[in-house]
Amino acid sequence: MTYTIGEVAEMLNISISTIRYYDKEGLLPLVNRTSGNIRVFNDSDIECLKMIDCLKTTGMQLKDIKLFFEWCEEGDSTIDKRYQLFIEQKEKTEKQMADLQKALDHVNYKCEYYRIAKVKRTTNGLKEELAMKFLSKENPVSEEAV
Repeated sequence: MTYTIGEVAEMLNISISTIRYYDKEGLLPLVNRTSGNIRVFNDSDIECLKMIDCLKTTGMQLKDIKLFFEWCEEGDSTIDKRYQLFIEQKEKTEKQMADLQKALDHVNYKCEYYRIAKVKRTTNGLKEELAMKFLSKENPVSEEAV
């Protein structure tokens, strides 16, 4: 099946200008064009765009994504390089997730602290240790108990 750039943009929630930019940067070297030079996308191109989006979400730079696709074009002789690239990106992504989890834990802590302060209508005398106690999943506390 083939798709227009507009259909692809809508399908993947990516702007048309972004798709054009990826093509210009050589990330979509296999995209076909009509005699009028209009891009025509197929399912394989859709998968490439999904991979670009996935890798960008993990923080991989476009130059490295392009390198990955170049290695794919080179064939099986680059399997070790591709594997190493993904191992390194996996480690970076796991670190990002751990950092985000720490940040979320802190935000949750502050949400609970201020939820208690809101119920009490003051932060005076409210020890931050109190909020930690209420964050425990084993010890949920209702607003009435505060």
